[in-house]
Amino acid sequence: MKTLENYTLLYDDDCPLCNVYTSGFIKSRMLDGNGRKPFKKITIDEKIYVDIKRATNEIALVDTKNHKVIYGIDSLLKVIGNSFPVIEKIGKAKLTYFFLKKLYSFISYNRKVIIPAEKKENTPLECIPDFNIKYRLLYIVFSILIIAYVLLTFSSLIPSLPIANYQRELIITASQIVFQMLFLLKINSNTIINYVGNLMTVSLIGCLGILQLVLLNEVIKIPEIIILISFLGVVSFMFFEHRRRVKLLKLPNYLSYTWIIYRLIVLLIIINI
Repeated sequence: MKTLENYTLLYDDDCPLCNVYTSGFIKSRMLDGNGRKPFKKITIDEKIYVDIKRATNEIALVDTKNHKVIYGIDSLLKVIGNSFPVIEKIGKAKLTYFFLKKLYSFISYNRKVIIPAEKKENTPLECIPDFNIKYRLLYIVFSILIIAYVLLTFSSLIPSLPIANYQRELIITASQIVFQMLFLLKINSNTIINYVGNLMTVSLIGCLGILQLVLLNEVIKIPEIIILISFLGVVSFMFFEHRRRVKLLKLPNYLSYTWIIYRLIVLLIIINI
């Protein structure tokens, strides 16, 4: 690998994804040993030429020699392109660049609902992205579509239940949001949408567990009882993860129980159809 020297990424050290890929740049020697630094450790001198607000939304790559800064997908293309020029060239192509820029924003603006971190006390400078309603709603809609499809696929493994369809699973998934929001009427709208984003992430995590069952069943036929027990295990994990996120958001604990109640109501309705 060709090392990009005299450049430092100012990364969000509370974001596991940011930790992984920036440390990967160091380990692969795309960046030197000083190639990354936590955002919260920005110096007074760096604050002069780094756009702090922009750097919370788009990772900043600082040219420590010339005191110039590039942000977001341009930062990543700069680091990767130094070792693989062809990737940077492809990434800078008009259509590819447009897609990568939107994808980067989609992940960056939603990273705190994808993998939330506990707010640390006495931290004057935090790398928290702006609340972007467009990308948050896009994340929620994207999640609903994926969750409904996975649930539809999983339902075929349980022949004792009525035959499902995609429209039904879409309604069930979307209605969960409405049901939970009934218990948050006195909470401000931004907090509600943040909660819904976390709720969708919990469901997506559950989908990963369910997909493993679906794929395993393609290899070996799994008895229905084993599938049901495994599904209960996935739901249990989702419950505790949901409760952890509710605590981080400082929302009422009962939201985790209304989440379960909704699922039980839906199950009873499906069984009695």
